[in-house]
Amino acid sequence: MTEQSIILRAGLIGHPVAHSRSPALQLAAFDALGIAARYELWDTPLEALAARIASLREPNMLGANVTIPHKTAVHDLLDAIPSEAARLTGAVNTIVREERGGGVRLLGYNTDVSALRRVFAEQGPALAGRRLLTLGAGGAARSAVAAALLEGAAPWVAARRVDAAEALLAELRVRHGGNHPARALDLADERTLTEALRQTAILVNATPIGTLDPAASPIPLALLDALPDDAYVFDMVYNPPATALVRAARERGLRASGGLPMLLYQGAEAFTLWTGRTAPLAAMRAALGMV
Repeated sequence: MTEQSIILRAGLIGHPVAHSRSPALQLAAFDALGIAARYELWDTPLEALAARIASLREPNMLGANVTIPHKTAVHDLLDAIPSEAARLTGAVNTIVREERGGGVRLLGYNTDVSALRRVFAEQGPALAGRRLLTLGAGGAARSAVAAALLEGAAPWVAARRVDAAEALLAELRVRHGGNHPARALDLADERTLTEALRQTAILVNATPIGTLDPAASPIPLALLDALPDDAYVFDMVYNPPATALVRAARERGLRASGGLPMLLYQGAEAFTLWTGRTAPLAAMRAALGMV
């Protein structure tokens, strides 16, 4: 087999994965730079996870992206975690296969956090010393809380289960080693939530509410009136591209966007980690239908 005929492989590990837009995103990048590679969907139940991770050591593998429910479970299956964001969150969303000294290592990274920080830098107000309020305390919320801590902001979390929000904040603040003000709120307590929004610089929806439902919102939309005029609303949901939360924020004159920019930037960083090449953002944006 000649060097030109070698097909490199990367893919998405999760369960389920059929809905993912990552194949279109990454294949557009490979094609734009003339890299002979394919990107596959690897639906992987938990009992098959260790074998799937081990398969990444095979020749011609670039690595993988990791999505729910495996971002924390893969941590102990890798050789090293060089990413500060992955160590802080305890979650890995990108695995890189590295050959060195005749051996193969699997390295874990978290490009969700850096993608969020890039989105915030482009769209939101300066976060240092201000408040970032995250809705939800699941896996996606880890990235938002980590971004807040790394930006020097106060991470607040509102969730249906206040104990889950408290546990998330406690875990990440210990790992970060800082002493940023933090608070867990009851997502159903509209009065307390309204008061919290009055001092919020960036509001992040890290729940799945709004996915495939253009009318659904994680909070009553009238509560957005409490946000400061310079606040930014970011919804991690990217299908539809503009959720009810995003549309309502824009109607109130606030900056707001759905999750496509985060998907773009986390995918671009993963591409660079795998290939050592600068990601072709224009081609990747086009693949996602971004203007």
